[in-house]
Amino acid sequence: MNTVELIGHYGSDLIHAQSAWTSTSRDLTDEKLNRVGKLLKMLASEGHHTPFEKSSLHFLVTVDQATHIHLLKHRIGVSINGESARYKELKEDKTYIPQDWPVSLGMKLLQHTKLSNNLYHEVLEELTPILGRKRAKESARFFKTFNSQITMDVMFNWRSFYHFQKLRNSEHAQVEVRELAQQMLDIVKNIEGNPFKQTIEAFEL
Repeated sequence: MNTVELIGHYGSDLIHAQSAWTSTSRDLTDEKLNRVGKLLKMLASEGHHTPFEKSSLHFLVTVDQATHIHLLKHRIGVSINGESARYKELKEDKTYIPQDWPVSLGMKLLQHTKLSNNLYHEVLEELTPILGRKRAKESARFFKTFNSQITMDVMFNWRSFYHFQKLRNSEHAQVEVRELAQQMLDIVKNIEGNPFKQTIEAFEL
């Protein structure tokens, strides 16, 4: 199963509003505070998204290789770092089995994955004295299946998070990355104190 955890965040609706007000005056008044929501809706709807870059959302995710690729492709302003089979042996053999498959097919994929994982470790040991440990780790990865999982930390600013949600939390996206995007959004909606409530409403997420 793919998993996601929020490990940190910075910013709020007010941070976004104050960033926009930098062009005039950042001084806060009751009148300004009362129109934060209206300002954020205007900024979101008219494409003035730079103020939303002033916040950050930092996640730890464990995902299959296909979802890993979806996170990397077409991203804007997203910082990603993750496990590398080039630098270490992937001893945990984390595996993803699609939840919408019949049990019989899931078992076949699991058996195939176990065989591939066993070959990965065997070949790594066989290649080490021939090619050296570094090249052996690089090469043995070819035995890893596409449903192998890696753990990554992923950091968005709000502008990039909205872009990700629009692109991947869509009926046209692959199920696995769509589920990941929805989990991320649900987590952000449930941050204690709801610091991004008006921003979420402004982008109609």
